[in-house]
Formats: sequence, structure tokens, C-alpha cells
Amino acid sequence: MKKRILLLALSAALAVTSLTACGGKKKGSDGLKIVNVSYDPTRELYAEYNEVFKEYYKDKTGKDIEIVQSHGGSGSQARSVIEGNDADVLTLALAHDITAVEEAGLINSGWIEEFEGNSSPYKSTIVFLVRKGNSKNIQDWDDLIKDGVDVITPDPKSSGAADWAVLAIWNYAKNLYNNDEAKMKEFLGKVYDNVLVMDSGARGATTTFVENGQGDVLIDWENEALMTLQEYPDEYEIITPSSSILAEPSVAIVDENADKNGTQELAKEYLEYLYTDEAQRIIGKNFYRPTNEAILNEYKDTFNLSVELCSIDDFGGWDKAYDDFFADGGIFDQVYQK
Repeated sequence: MKKRILLLALSAALAVTSLTACGGKKKGSDGLKIVNVSYDPTRELYAEYNEVFKEYYKDKTGKDIEIVQSHGGSGSQARSVIEGNDADVLTLALAHDITAVEEAGLINSGWIEEFEGNSSPYKSTIVFLVRKGNSKNIQDWDDLIKDGVDVITPDPKSSGAADWAVLAIWNYAKNLYNNDEAKMKEFLGKVYDNVLVMDSGARGATTTFVENGQGDVLIDWENEALMTLQEYPDEYEIITPSSSILAEPSVAIVDENADKNGTQELAKEYLEYLYTDEAQRIIGKNFYRPTNEAILNEYKDTFNLSVELCSIDDFGGWDKAYDDFFADGGIFDQVYQK
């Protein structure tokens, strides 16, 4: 976790020094620079990927480039770009956050078809992280509504992980209550009644649970939970619920900024390279699920590939899911009482 906090501080420092409004942006020695605005838990992934991509690009073109990272809750990051953050590329937690930037006129329509797999070069899911011994015997979603269970999870209004989690809970309740919407809403509300702390992003929620010692269970990205287990092998356990959701983080070029900055070609190559075998192995190493099935199979001992996963298609796609669940007055607002 100390490594994560250091990376967070470095990211913040880079953002302050490189994303100023004065135009004095530091660039690579050949004048090439791109800004990747991403979501909370990708710091370690892109810290490694960026170095590999810079070396690849240098070997291919002979040119040095600079890559600046910005991290935060996925929804908050999308809003920052709409409000002027000079991103060349977005690598966010869900498609709807990128659609919001598209609707602001900064991304060309059809972005989701520009790269393979609906412009999602890696996948994940939602799991539980508990303390060693699992004293509350938390095994599935219905354990999160029990009296005396304190839940840590980020805020669905700002965090992509939280949005995926709400949908996973809803899908579980749908099967549990045979599509009885009143009971499904009651179940979702009971989970959030037990939420002790609701941070703005997934990394903040992990810090609350791990560093600050709050809560009995953390609803988390699979990659965050696996990284915590690697850092603290004797202190935590991962619990995979009986069902979850296939989370598909999305990537896109911010066309208006890239055109203005002269980085359109570089930005496209930067995102395309995520699909190469070398990058897919970096993705697996950082506990995201590679989209390349053969490389995913190389990490079959890392991931629980047998868990039942619903998908965003089961909710009518992200535009409909957002309107139904997360827009003002949507299902989440209806059930969340605090």
C-alpha cells in the first residue's frame, strides 16, 4: 500500500506540473507528449505500460515521448475532461463515462468501435476483500445485509467500480427474488444501509479498508483485491461471490484535444498497443483480465474464471443502465437513505 500511496503522490505532482493552464507543458525531447486521464486503480498498470510503450515507440520512430497520467474516480475524471483537463486519451472504468465526454463534443461518435472488443482492452469483475479469518463469515451478497456487517465501497456517483458493484448486486437480487423489483430495491438499499464509508473512488476505498482499518468487508475491483493480497498475503482474503459482473473498462481518444495537440496518431498507437501480446501480459501481471484468451489462460491460476458473470448487455447497455440506476432520481437515489 505504501507503493500505491507513493504512486498517487507522484501522479498528483505530475498532474499539477504538466496540466497547467499556462501552456508551458513539459514534453519529451522530441516535443511529443500525451496525457492519459484514467481511473483510480490503474496507476500501477500504466506506470509499467508507459515505460514499455515509450521504449517501443523510440525503437520504431527514434523519437522520445512523455506520457502524463491523471487518476481519480472514473466519473470525476470524465467531468474533469469536460471542464478542460487536456487529455489526449481516456482509459476509464466504464463506457458511459466516455460517452459523457463524447456528448460534450470532445470525442467523435463511434469511438466504442475504434478498438477491439468494444474498445475494452482488459476486463475485471467485482469481489469482496475481508480480513484474514473472515470473522463475519461473509461469503455472498446476502451476507452484506446482515446486522453488524460494516461495508466499505466507493460512491456510485463518482466511481466506476461502485457502478459495476450496484449492477452486480441488482443481478444477484433479481435471481434471489425472481425479478420482484420491490424486493430487489429493498435488498440493494439494505446493502447500502450497512455502508460505513463511501469514498469517491476505488483506491480511496481500498485505503480506508486496508490502511485505516475500517469495515468488515470491502466491495472492490478484482485487481485491487489481488494486489492487496500480494502486498499483505497474511492479512486479507478474497471472497468471490456466487455471481458478479463482467466489468469492461473502456478506452478512447479525446479527438478534439488530440487534433489540437497534434497527437491523434500517437494517441491511437498508444491505445492500440494495449492489445499486443507484450501489453496483454503486463495487463495480466497487474491483475486485470487480458482480452486475449490465450494470454488470459496463462493467468488461469490468478483469476477465478468459473464465477457466474452477468454483463452490461443484461441491463440494456450502459446508456440505459445509467439512466435507470445512476441518473438523478434513479434506482440508487431511490434506495440510498443516508
